[in-house]
Amino acid sequence: MAKLLLNLRGVPDEEADEIRGLLDQYRLDYYETPPNRWGITSGGIWLRDPEQHPQARRLLDEYQRQRLARVRAEHEALRRRGELEGVAQRIRREPVRFALYAAVMGVIIALMTVPFLQLALR
Repeated sequence: MAKLLLNLRGVPDEEADEIRGLLDQYRLDYYETPPNRWGITSGGIWLRDPEQHPQARRLLDEYQRQRLARVRAEHEALRRRGELEGVAQRIRREPVRFALYAAVMGVIIALMTVPFLQLALR
């Protein structure tokens, strides 16, 4: 019986491609299930042979450690060069979107607090 190796929920396409390449490189027999049309399931990578699971898990764990180190180094390099976008830069880049989101949040907060304020004033 097949064994789930990786749930693809929230996994970027680049990472999923690298994992497929890793499994191909070590000749591990796997198949992939696509995401459900209604978003109930997100798809996954399954091993056909459950006896290959420990080896595949070790490979996947090592890959994820290396990827984490690489992504953190890239993030730190961007931060050092000043290329990392912060909140202020994003607001300056998209002021209309910021104003729209702020207005929507204000309406939601008002709708949530008005009933309590009416109770307090009675």
